[in-house]
Amino acid sequence: MESTLNTELLATMLKDKRGNKGLRAIAQEIGGVSFATLSRIEQGKIPDVDTFVKICKWIGVSTDTFIIGGEELGEVSTKDMVIAHLRAEKVLSKDTVNMLVKMIDMAYNSK
Repeated sequence: MESTLNTELLATMLKDKRGNKGLRAIAQEIGGVSFATLSRIEQGKIPDVDTFVKICKWIGVSTDTFIIGGEELGEVSTKDMVIAHLRAEKVLSKDTVNMLVKMIDMAYNSK
């Protein structure tokens, strides 16, 4: 099975994480990524591999979170999937999502 990148989820999570900060500030924060590249990603374009990895690290999720198909890549953890879906949620406030993510982290770290 061929795998592809869920650019919609990546764009949503990038937008959610940056909040009200400008793309130039985020580009500096991530390092090695231009604000123009971030803008294209927020518009649903596919980033190069290095940029993709940097953004995933900055967002705080596994690269596997955004891979559709391709079982050879391995399973995405339940924790990563739940957090990815929460961050992409449009109904809940950002503060609510952040609180839920903290609760999930605490639950997984207490095992």
